[in-house]
Amino acid sequence: MPSGQPFGALPDVLRAERIDQVAVLALARPAKRNALTDEMVGGIGSFLDHLDPEVKAVIIEADGDHFCAGLDLNEMTGRDAISGLEHSRRWHRVFEQIEFGRVPVVAALKGAVVGGGLELAAAAHIRVAEESAFYALPEGQRGIFVGGGASVRVPRLIGTHRMIDMMLTGRRYEAAEGQAIGLSQYVVPAGTGRKTALDLARRIAGNAPQSNYAIVQALPRIAQANPREGFMMESLMAGITQATDDAKGRMQNFLSGRAPKVTDDPR
Repeated sequence: MPSGQPFGALPDVLRAERIDQVAVLALARPAKRNALTDEMVGGIGSFLDHLDPEVKAVIIEADGDHFCAGLDLNEMTGRDAISGLEHSRRWHRVFEQIEFGRVPVVAALKGAVVGGGLELAAAAHIRVAEESAFYALPEGQRGIFVGGGASVRVPRLIGTHRMIDMMLTGRRYEAAEGQAIGLSQYVVPAGTGRKTALDLARRIAGNAPQSNYAIVQALPRIAQANPREGFMMESLMAGITQATDDAKGRMQNFLSGRAPKVTDDPR
């Protein structure tokens, strides 16, 4: 790794490490259930800006018993409409770095995944939830509205009608039910979220970088495009990726029987 600060100048409420080709970022404010401050959100952006080129996947996890209890409401007092708009747009920019960044991101969830915590998790590509995880969007009871991208990302995961229910009634989803409706792809026993996330991230890091990039960058856009544009983008990605020397080598390994076999469980 390069000398100095490989992940930028991170605030004390974030912690980062490198494990092989995986970079791990931890929310490190457990006494406040990792409630997000502007300093933390800015630090997430700095972490992503300073990823080493050798990093092929990222994990976002949290210290303590909870992933994130949402926005730190202390930062909202005295904010006028324009500063509130600017605050929301800053969150949008950072969370877009997660969703449309250079490498895939796995979120390891536990305990509260609430409000802004769910917005952060929804920006990741894969979500691993421990059995303790629960999801809620309490903004309706606070007299406010989501501002970190939930109104765009969460309906794609669970449908607009379910998000309306969560916001109007304060409905809470536990881990298993959350997986069933699309809030996570995996539910694992308590204490195993980090290990599962790391296993998945290492598997992702072993993929061809051009495939990972196409999956992260193109697939969400294809899903939102009209069919004609979607088919064209798919053809472009297929042509570009299969033309690389890396892809040709991997396909030759498969044809000669040297490639790994498909398994039932990616973990």
